[in-house]
Amino acid sequence: MSDEENKNEVGGIAADRLRSLIERIERLEEEKAALGSDIRDVYAEAKSAGFDVKIMRTIIKLRKMNAADRDEQEYLLETYKKALDI
Repeated sequence: MSDEENKNEVGGIAADRLRSLIERIERLEEEKAALGSDIRDVYAEAKSAGFDVKIMRTIIKLRKMNAADRDEQEYLLETYKKALDI
């Protein structure tokens, strides 16, 4: 190993690579926070337009599911409702 490579390695850890990964994660976390803020703004806009945000969140959750999982969840919900006379 060259002196340069030894300088970048601490306790068997490639310090430059680790720093690079940490910095990428930090940037992505910042972007995620900004996106979260944007999403909250859209929900606030929807609420001010008269939409039920709780139902919108449920719809979004359902749209992420595949059809079989969605059908199973709806079946179980109906079964539980019948069992509880709801």
